[in-house]
Amino acid sequence: MSSPLHQSAALGALSLPNRIIMAPLGRARSDHDNRQPLPRVRTYYEQRASAGLIISEATHVSAESVSRPGGSAIHDDAQVEAWKPVTKAVHDAGGRIFQQLFHLGRKAHSSRLPGNALPVAPSAIAAVGEVPTADGLQPFPVPRALSRDEIAQRVNDFRLAVRNSGRAGFDGVEIHGANGYLIDQFLRDGSNQRDDDYGGSVENRARFLLEIVDGAIAELGAARVGVRISPHFAVDGISDSDPVALYSHVARELQARAIAYLHLIEPDAIAPQKRLAPRLRELFKGALILAGEFDQDSAQRAIEQGRADFVAFGRLFIANPDLVARFRQRAALNSADEASFYVGGDQGYIDYPFLQDLRSKQPLTA
Repeated sequence: MSSPLHQSAALGALSLPNRIIMAPLGRARSDHDNRQPLPRVRTYYEQRASAGLIISEATHVSAESVSRPGGSAIHDDAQVEAWKPVTKAVHDAGGRIFQQLFHLGRKAHSSRLPGNALPVAPSAIAAVGEVPTADGLQPFPVPRALSRDEIAQRVNDFRLAVRNSGRAGFDGVEIHGANGYLIDQFLRDGSNQRDDDYGGSVENRARFLLEIVDGAIAELGAARVGVRISPHFAVDGISDSDPVALYSHVARELQARAIAYLHLIEPDAIAPQKRLAPRLRELFKGALILAGEFDQDSAQRAIEQGRADFVAFGRLFIANPDLVARFRQRAALNSADEASFYVGGDQGYIDYPFLQDLRSKQPLTA
């Protein structure tokens, strides 16, 4: 009997050959000036096409959302054209790929924004910590609170990015509602202290996410839309007073929209009594992807126990382009070179050895 990780399963409009998902991984290998993926990006994703589903690196939906040099974007025609060879290469290799879409919100820095503008957020509350800039680490700036009309424009930015993802050949999109970025900033009451219909109650704070999801559904259909959330994330000071109520409401509303999947960052190390996956699975009947430092054995247990339908792997996919084959054969894994995670060219990006390459170099025995 095959491992649950290697069993096929449906995810929205797709039939996946296994339950091993490549997590979104920002590797900063796109062009520094126009944020178009370079040829090495095509190779990187093509190498990993055996994953049940690839979720691309977080991709900016507008010029107002700008991260480190080399981050990618999908808000203009040139970027769309540059992504087409990437999706074609993945499809030609037998794979499937969604594009993750995001907006940094308050986690951007004025030095990288057009006109050195202030970053935007639901409320004028700075993230805690520092952001890398050309002049070294700088404190996160106090952002400018969006007006209601400006919120509508950001919703539209996401919708246009979804349309561009479809034009570029992606099989679907993942709306990045996690990790303290703009959507997450609206969701949580520690960063959202508005007194209009985008703040206050759980229903109001979830409105921004749900309007973005509705726009994505209008463009691609519900079966090609996923959402990522991170209830346990608190690195930059983001917080919520009642995460169970918040994410229960989100799960119910996403179920009503029948989207393809909910992607939950909930490490296996989270104590069972603090896990939200059991509650969210009661409310959301689509596919549930779990992520958070899983290894092969813990991922298999999560699926066997019914905690998830799929498990996403990040660091393991960085160092092991053939992770699916290595799991199947219980083979040794390459170690990741952390120094090259976010900087550099091909090294530490597309030069990790495949299992077959290692075996071909082994000396013959008598």
